[in-house]
Parts: sequence; C-alpha cells; structure tokens
Amino acid sequence: MTTTRKPVISVPAPQAINGGEAVAYAMRQIEPEVVAAYPITPQTFIIEKFSEYVADGLVASEYINVESEHAALSACVGACAAGGRAQTATSGPGLALMFEILGVASGMRLPLVMHLCSRALSAPINILCDHSDAMAMRESSWVMMFGSNPQEAYDQAIVAPTIAEHADVKLPIANVLDGFTVTHSVERVDVLPDEVVKSFAGEYEPEQWALQPGGGATFGGLDANDFYFEHKRQQVEAMDNSLEVTRQQLARYSELSGRDMSLIEEYMLEDAEIALVVLGSSEGMVRVAIDKARADGLRVGMLRIRLFRPFPVADVRRALSKVAAVGVLDRAIGFGAPGNALLQDIVTTTRTMPNRPMVMDFVYGLGGRATPKQLFREAIDHVIESMEQGQEPEKPFYLGLR
Repeated sequence: MTTTRKPVISVPAPQAINGGEAVAYAMRQIEPEVVAAYPITPQTFIIEKFSEYVADGLVASEYINVESEHAALSACVGACAAGGRAQTATSGPGLALMFEILGVASGMRLPLVMHLCSRALSAPINILCDHSDAMAMRESSWVMMFGSNPQEAYDQAIVAPTIAEHADVKLPIANVLDGFTVTHSVERVDVLPDEVVKSFAGEYEPEQWALQPGGGATFGGLDANDFYFEHKRQQVEAMDNSLEVTRQQLARYSELSGRDMSLIEEYMLEDAEIALVVLGSSEGMVRVAIDKARADGLRVGMLRIRLFRPFPVADVRRALSKVAAVGVLDRAIGFGAPGNALLQDIVTTTRTMPNRPMVMDFVYGLGGRATPKQLFREAIDHVIESMEQGQEPEKPFYLGLR
C-alpha cells in the first residue's frame, strides 16, 4: 500500500530587515507583471530593493524606472488596464504629483496596489513622517490600510492585491506605512515561503482587459452628464463591499500566517473609561503610555484603526460602546475644517450611539516631531480634565507644540 504524502514546505528564517525591504520582499513573492516607480525619500528602500531583485533575475516583473510619480501611476494604470497586475510606491510630494491619476485608477476600477510611505507635504520642505499625504487622498475611492511596523508592512503587502482584485471590489488599494518609523526601522519580520504567498495571492484574472485576444474594452472614455453620476455611485457600492472583503481576506491571512489581523486593534478597552484612537506606528508608544496610566489607576485603552477607507463604522462603534470619552490622535491638520480628518470620522461614527462618548481632538507628530510616551500621557490628562469639567473642547490640543 502506497501513501501519498503532501510536499514539505520549508519555512524561511525570519528576516532582520526594515519596513521598506519587507514590502519589496512581499512584492518579489507576489511577482506583479509591472512595477513602475520613481525614487523618493522615505519610499526609496522599496524600489531600490525590488530593482535589485529584477537585476538579479529573482523576479520576472517588468520594472519601469519612470521620469516622475505622475508617470509611475500612469504606467501602472496602463499595465492594469492591459490585463496585468501592477504596483507602485511613493511618499508625500510624490503622491501629490500622482494626484490626477488617483481618480483615474479608481474611476477605471483598476485594482492596482500602492505602497504609500507617509511623509509631510511641503512647504516648508520636510522629508519626515506625518499623515498629510494620506489624508489628502482619503476621498479618492482607494481602499486604505495603515500598518504599524515592518511585520505589518510585509503582511499587508501580501493581502492588498487580494482585496483590490476581488470581484466585488475592483478598486485600487494603498498600503500606508509611516515614513522612517516603519520604512527605515530594522526589526524581525517573519516571512512566508514563496510558494505559500504565490498561492495566497493567486493570479490576477480580470473580467475585461484591453489586450484580451478576440475582444476589446474601453477604459476611461468620455462620460459626461449621462452616466458619470451612476458610475460614481457604483464606486460607492464597491467601496462598501471592500469592508467585508478586507475582513475576509485578513482572516484568511491570519489563519495562514498565525498572526491576528483585523480591521481594528483594541488594547485594554474591556473596562476602559477613556479610549485613545490612533493610526499607524504611534500605537506602540500609545500602548506604553496606557500601561503607565493603568499603573496609576486610570482606566484607559486604545483603539488602532487599520482599515481607514472604507471606515469600519460598526466595528468602531462596538469598540467604543462602553467608554465615556475618546481622545482622537490626528497626525495631520484639516486646515479650515471643523475638525481634523480622523476626528471627523470618529464624531460621525459615534453621533448616533445611545451613550455617545465625549470626543476631543489632538494633533501631534507633524513633520516628524518626536512622539514620546509623555505626549500621549498629556493627552490622557487633557481628556480627564475635560471630563471633570463636563465640557467637550471645540478646538484641538496641539501636543508637543513649542
């Protein structure tokens, strides 16, 4: 009697790499048909490493070293419309130069992937991290996930195309990573075998594509007042669909990798009176501040948002259902708006809750300003003071402002 054995898959050793190299590693494993990018700090690590893979013959992707970020995203749009899987990467001013093409990619329903290494927008010139670039693209009909460390940079890079390419979505996606804090930090990254990643990501199989033999399709044609409105409404539905698709794909990846990934991450919220809400890499220091506050007898917890667009309203409502007050940590300014971006989302999300918590806004870390634990303890103290006064502040607090 013969026994059929499953092939043994060797697990590669953990890598000591930075977040940019972790993304490039995942891109090599997925092997998109086209990668087009222009180097810009702090994204450059991604493209430097991936171009090495191409030069060494380790990946069959067509790498296009274009003349600008506008050209990079345009090349990806063309490649994706032609039927290929395409990816790019950029930061801050590079995203600003791409801005015209953001709506082209989503309006043409092209599931390309961008790795956005978040950087402050000029002027004054600043190459360090804040979220002003990501907040500028938040209404462009791109799915957006924020990672907090190099491991998540890798994991989200693998999950991203499976969300974007899903039949119920067909929208581009941004894997948002804090510049320098994630892109340049060297940490242990547990990687999966190449064949496992290939199987998970699968092959891109577009329903329609411009170079389909015997067929044809028009992408980005003129759409005046006859159907433009309807097509935008279809994007709304696709974005709504992407929430549950993201939940499913993260769960599927969690089962594969053994690393828990969900739309939101909760920390010590079970009995919390106060919650701090955060995006990106600051969550680690927020945890430290919460641990110290807990040691001082304060019931504080954290809610980190991974999926920023579409905003996971029901999940956030559930997570904040028992707290009395919420401190929202915004790493960008919504100039002229009644509230900064993340605050607006939290206020809108909580407005119909039976026991709506007090909500207040904190701006921090602009242009790479340091974010020590004392900064977030200051936010906790401000929340407590407002609770004691029984008054919700109308304006944000600027943490660490000189």
